[in-house]
Amino acid sequence: MNENSLNVKSLIEFYIDAGVDETCGEVSFTVEKKNTVSNIATKQADVRPAISKLALSSAEAVKNADEICRQVTSIEELRKAVENFDGCSLKYNAKHTVMGDGNPESKIMLIGEAPGAEEDLAGKAFVGRSGQLLNKMLAAIGIDRTKCYICNILPWRPPGNRSPSDAEIAVCLPFLKKQIEIVAPDYIFMLGAVAVNSLMENAEGISKLRGKWMEYQMQNGKKAKVLASYHPAYLLRTPAQKAKAWADFLRLKKEMGENN
Repeated sequence: MNENSLNVKSLIEFYIDAGVDETCGEVSFTVEKKNTVSNIATKQADVRPAISKLALSSAEAVKNADEICRQVTSIEELRKAVENFDGCSLKYNAKHTVMGDGNPESKIMLIGEAPGAEEDLAGKAFVGRSGQLLNKMLAAIGIDRTKCYICNILPWRPPGNRSPSDAEIAVCLPFLKKQIEIVAPDYIFMLGAVAVNSLMENAEGISKLRGKWMEYQMQNGKKAKVLASYHPAYLLRTPAQKAKAWADFLRLKKEMGENN
């Protein structure tokens, strides 16, 4: 695509959604104020051609991910499709694609942020220290991990366990939503701020979101009850918060018990 033909407003909207907050270069342009979800401000910005191409590449990757998800109908089909997907650069630094683990027919789905070093090596979600703590907390409320479906927002480990970028989340989110649609859980337990913010499209801190029941509607119309809590990795670093997390697990158990 010739750069002169770029839709400038659409491009700037993508930059904002992807987390880009600074551009540089020799060519400037003015963007009119527009009432959008991103609430784009009127400003002048310089665009570097390389950044424009990167943004367009990411947008195309999201489109490709959406198209893949429309064509698959099972977890196994989705797993193979994601393993063959080349639209996210995280894949090239990861040892394995880490998809969901557990029972794909479960009524409860647990969602974390991204694979860690142990998960990347094993190719399986939540197998490291965080996973061991999660297993113990689930067992304490009478839930067998193998009876749940457990996955992450991202199927690939970010280098150095860094936080994923907005663009990386945007590319991988269709795969998560498709997993939710296929599993069709009644309950979704979100582990950490990145997980709940990504799926529920909000920016509140986990301390404000945890312990509150929310609702997620799938593309097929089915609704699931959503509860957020701290990520097990955070609890390992901050043991003082385990009491609050334990209260969330009890809340989950109570809700599931009352509706089963």
